[in-house]
Amino acid sequence: MPETPHLVSDVMTLTVVAVGRDAPFKEIVRTMEQWKVSALPVLDGERRVIGVVSEADLLPTEQFRDSASGLSDQLGRQCELAKARAVTAAELMSAPAVTVRPGATLAQAARIMAVRHVKRLPVVDEAGMLRGVVSRGDLLKVFLRSDEDIAEEVRRTVVSCLFPALSHTIHVHVHEGVVILRGELRDTSLISVATRLARAVEGVVDVEAQLTGRPAKPAGPESTR
Repeated sequence: MPETPHLVSDVMTLTVVAVGRDAPFKEIVRTMEQWKVSALPVLDGERRVIGVVSEADLLPTEQFRDSASGLSDQLGRQCELAKARAVTAAELMSAPAVTVRPGATLAQAARIMAVRHVKRLPVVDEAGMLRGVVSRGDLLKVFLRSDEDIAEEVRRTVVSCLFPALSHTIHVHVHEGVVILRGELRDTSLISVATRLARAVEGVVDVEAQLTGRPAKPAGPESTR
């Protein structure tokens, strides 16, 4: 079967810039500019993550600078108006923070990012202490695996497991992350299984199963005639 998937701890960035809850607005902006990031974890006094402040949290200050905005329009946007008047990280941040554990798989982290519409996730331990940060770019690192490495894993964890007697006749070729399986099988019902397992190997972009064979005969009682 495919090897243990990569975890967030395998790809996360350990050097993380963060701000305290009392960090002022301009310090937050300077920190983002200095470190070229679009969001910062906000920590309490014990380095627990209590929120995240992003560029989106800072924009209302500029957005509502024009005092000519209509009163009715402003009344309908009380949350943004409150952000526009905020001056510290605790007032600006989105809370609770959307975080992920070091032991989460990359697929789990990707789902969190997609569902919560965030680009970066603080990585926290069981106590909520900051351990790192994982970005969309970090999750894509598995696709940097070489074609040779992917092919070797497919042969070892898919072909050898499913077709131990035919492993020498099943050929695995990988080009730009696309796995091509060629050969003849005794049971074509295993083609879909092989395809699914190969696609689960990290770094695989797609799978082309160019496998042939005969369908397995249905099991049934022997004829008494």
